[in-house]
Amino acid sequence: MSVLEVRGVRKAFGDHVVLDGVDLVLEPHEVVVLIGASGSGKSTLLRTINLIERVDDGQILLGGDDITDPAVDQDAVRARIGVVFQHFNLFPHMRVIDNVTLASRQVHKVSKAEAQRRGMEMLKTLGLDAKAREYPDRLSGGQQQRVAIVRAVMTNPELLLLDEITSALDPQLVGEVLDLVRLLGSRGSTILMATHEMSFAREVADRIVFMQGGRIVEQGAPADVFDNPQHPETVRFLERVRHH
Repeated sequence: MSVLEVRGVRKAFGDHVVLDGVDLVLEPHEVVVLIGASGSGKSTLLRTINLIERVDDGQILLGGDDITDPAVDQDAVRARIGVVFQHFNLFPHMRVIDNVTLASRQVHKVSKAEAQRRGMEMLKTLGLDAKAREYPDRLSGGQQQRVAIVRAVMTNPELLLLDEITSALDPQLVGEVLDLVRLLGSRGSTILMATHEMSFAREVADRIVFMQGGRIVEQGAPADVFDNPQHPETVRFLERVRHH
């Protein structure tokens, strides 16, 4: 059973078509990285999967369930998906440990003691356990983003969506966030992420998906897409990226 199946998804804002018949399948434990210029549809695709945007046409299946059915319980669907955006979205009035354990306690009804134990374990793995009682504004951007990722994976989601999670960070902090994604991938998380970090995409992805104008233009193993792209648009995009 595929973790995610996107079938012919279309989405427009007014006359502007942002997703134009997107088909994509993610298998269990697969790390798929979306690349493409800003405005190519990467973020909107992630937002439709998390039901932040409703699709105009097509279907999205999560673990075989049609989550684009209007009758679906959106909160129940979102409880199965972990999401991290480029802005950390931590609750500023809550300590790190409470941010991390909130969904486990409230959505998944895990006991406070068990949630705290697991939360501290996860924070310790990342060397963040000393920050557990701090408020988010006492952390660096990289630390905040790592806490946001811990929060997203605390509930063992079926699918993890990561949207440009390093774009708001100083360059020296990018590495520590990407190290965590690498770790999650090696532990078998199923991940769909959009990134501008091409060297990281090459290293961590099982599959690269290049989007342009709301369509998937080319996809394949990182070595194939980066070293031997088949589509002129992919070639042009990679040329531009290399020269920046």
